[in-house]
Amino acid sequence: MANVIKVEHLSKAYQLGDFGTGTISRDLERFWARMRGKEDPFLKIGEVNDRAKKGESDIVWSLNDLNFEVEEGDAIGVIGRNGAGKSTLLKILSRVTYPTIGSIKMKGRIASLLEVGTGFHPELTGKENVFLNGAILGMRKAEIKRKFDEIIDFAGVERYADTPVKRYSSGMYVRLAFAVAAHLESEILIVDEVLAVGDAEFQKKCLGKMGEVRKAEGRTILFVSHNMDSVRSLCDKGMVLDNGKMMVYADVDTAVGSYLRTARNNAMTTEVTGLALNNEVMLNELSIDRSSVVTHEDLSFRLKITSSQQNYFSSVALNIFDEYEQKSAFIDLRSDVLYRRPEGSNTIEIQGTLKSLPLLPGVYRIGIHIQSSLLYSDFNHLLQFEVTQKTLVDDATPYALYVRGRTEIACDFNILQ
Repeated sequence: MANVIKVEHLSKAYQLGDFGTGTISRDLERFWARMRGKEDPFLKIGEVNDRAKKGESDIVWSLNDLNFEVEEGDAIGVIGRNGAGKSTLLKILSRVTYPTIGSIKMKGRIASLLEVGTGFHPELTGKENVFLNGAILGMRKAEIKRKFDEIIDFAGVERYADTPVKRYSSGMYVRLAFAVAAHLESEILIVDEVLAVGDAEFQKKCLGKMGEVRKAEGRTILFVSHNMDSVRSLCDKGMVLDNGKMMVYADVDTAVGSYLRTARNNAMTTEVTGLALNNEVMLNELSIDRSSVVTHEDLSFRLKITSSQQNYFSSVALNIFDEYEQKSAFIDLRSDVLYRRPEGSNTIEIQGTLKSLPLLPGVYRIGIHIQSSLLYSDFNHLLQFEVTQKTLVDDATPYALYVRGRTEIACDFNILQ
């Protein structure tokens, strides 16, 4: 098959803080280099874009020397942790921004969905924005008219078609925006993580539509998602980015496996202390007694949270996520003691044991759910532990029957404060 995208030595640098070099003479030197088609002399001091570390340079490389080719009809899943450069790559391919170094050759019309409501005007109605956004994406008026009913039906917003989109929810925004992009007769479809805004039913519908147009029309798709199940189901190839560099570009199973192994090989975090969850809540301690547990063993934990407001907490729970970042189980820590705390109390301290963990072997992460009259929030991926397979005997239950779903895990716990 012919290549529809060819990327050579692609790099993108950003300057942190104030713009400019700091002096007029250096600004002129940079301008003169650009006019002669030369490389910016001040980019040579740029650093890798590791957001977790403080660097010495104010120039960072969001992308660094990417080389790859995409063939017609390929579906590429672009994966990596936050800050890896995924969105920057898609913005360059969509021509929203330009590379600092390197070249891109693309063949065919591009439809992109990078942010919720991109190309929408809040004061215009849904119907008017379909025509506006379609025109921005390169659709002719006759083409939009021909597909208008199909777009509105797919988005499921027929009742609100004549309502200004400023009154739409973020989910309705992305429904309509994706419907327009999906029905554009383009050769390349670029979709960022915006589908996460939609509900589960709509996400499934979108994945089905992308798979349909890919097979029926031979459309090339670049898809960014943190949902590994979605990447596996839609894509046949995967690209793993880390700190702006391409680590893997291979079939989707190899790419996803490499990404998950990297996460698994990171040091297991069994304790978090002194973490501000928001302006109101401090996580004083969340810890588990070990980093590895055998299936159906107990796991002890300790939790202490403090609020700046008195009697702030009405519900506290722990959530457990599997290696695909799907919620596997939860632990409800509500009790009569929680509601009968003394007046003026702003601290909850809990010590407990998760009983007989019914989890498949793998790496899991623990997060905390907090609810009050002012807050309903989840803080995920705070701790990490590994579940290993229990040694089976002849009459034992096969581990394949262990629970992997949104189940409640039994827990014995005491509220100490």
